[in-house]
Amino acid sequence: MSGWEVRFSNSRQLPYFYHSEKGTSTWEPPSELSQDQIRQLPGASKYLGGGEAKPAPGKDGQVRASHILAKHAGSRRPSSWRQDNITITSEQAQSIIEGHIKKLQSLPPSELAKEFANIASTESDCSSARKGGDLGWFGRGQMQKPFEDNTFGLEVGQLSDIVQTDSGVHVILRTG
Repeated sequence: MSGWEVRFSNSRQLPYFYHSEKGTSTWEPPSELSQDQIRQLPGASKYLGGGEAKPAPGKDGQVRASHILAKHAGSRRPSSWRQDNITITSEQAQSIIEGHIKKLQSLPPSELAKEFANIASTESDCSSARKGGDLGWFGRGQMQKPFEDNTFGLEVGQLSDIVQTDSGVHVILRTG
């Protein structure tokens, strides 16, 4: 078969497409599949309601972004998939993110998204690391205010400066 299946994101309350052989996921229906093939995917009848692939989110004022998060001892949950007990200071977390920003800003624009995803997948303290830092589409009121304001203030393809939230220290790449 194609390797694709339909899963449901509890955090976004939306269905998404997961390729089990490649370990990749996407909000958009796979372009290589027809509507009939999508309706036959495992999970399609359960999550797509009637088998119709829903249009990609992103309309009606939504944005899409990826981020790299460095948590610190003062974060609201000072643990992550990388470390059970995070003890670094806020200043140390900021220094880590500043280093990532410096490296990313030195790249040609054509390499930014790929390198951002590479760094996020190994260095980010967010569970989105397994998706290269991709948070998917979101609208106003779904993220912490400083994160939201910074993301909505970026152009697509633009990198943020340091962003501080209750979760820790971030750098954001707006992707949509």
